[in-house]
Amino acid sequence: MDLAYERRGSGPPLVLLHGIGHHWQAWLPVLDLLAAAHDVIAIDLPGFGASPPLPPGTPYDMDTLADAVEDFCADLGVREPHVAGNSMGGYLALTLAARGVVASATALSPAGFWNHPELIYARIVLTAMRAYTQRVPDRKAETVAASASGRGIAAALLVARPDRLSPAALAAAGRALRDSAGFDETVEALALVMPPAPAKSPITIAWGERDRLLVRRQAVRAARWSGQRVRLLPGCGHVPMSDDPELVAQVVATTTRAARA
Repeated sequence: MDLAYERRGSGPPLVLLHGIGHHWQAWLPVLDLLAAAHDVIAIDLPGFGASPPLPPGTPYDMDTLADAVEDFCADLGVREPHVAGNSMGGYLALTLAARGVVASATALSPAGFWNHPELIYARIVLTAMRAYTQRVPDRKAETVAASASGRGIAAALLVARPDRLSPAALAAAGRALRDSAGFDETVEALALVMPPAPAKSPITIAWGERDRLLVRRQAVRAARWSGQRVRLLPGCGHVPMSDDPELVAQVVATTTRAARA
């Protein structure tokens, strides 16, 4: 299917996947850093950002979204790309690695390694955040985003350094969350998400040390699932790309280089 995307750079293809309610612009802080060595393709998943929703009757679950990413890559003529994802996008990256259709996968605070109370907490937080964006007019949201204290309150559960988010980026993220056609069905589908099958492609899992949405003890379960140590990202929250762009780019680049070697 047709998906909105941004493409930069040249080299081995690298597909970037955002989290639930977000858009490809979540990757903007690291896009040019990664594009120095890769043909980077940051996409809006179906029903998120500027991408159209899935066809009527098609369920919003992780397999369907992974299928959409595979089909999108095939339409672009991109075979076995490297892939990196955050949150739900991290889970999709691991799903694609389990299918063996990617050269490598980097998952940043991936979904799916929660226990039941942690899942309920995440769903409540995400639903409440979306309800807020639906109630608050654009002008007021922009006023909140323009203030350092406003950014600190609005983004505290997602990033560790709200001061590194630009007002425009925070306001745009709020609109993306508000307008996500696939949000409600995807949130419901999270109840069925469990760790994917074992990976057939090289993977790296990294976790924000200050993740307040998918708390870092979930990294221990991810390490057990993967059979390897999960890397912690110091000073980073759930969406680490704006907290420390250089570190995130280095983690992704290290994974892709190791896979190529």
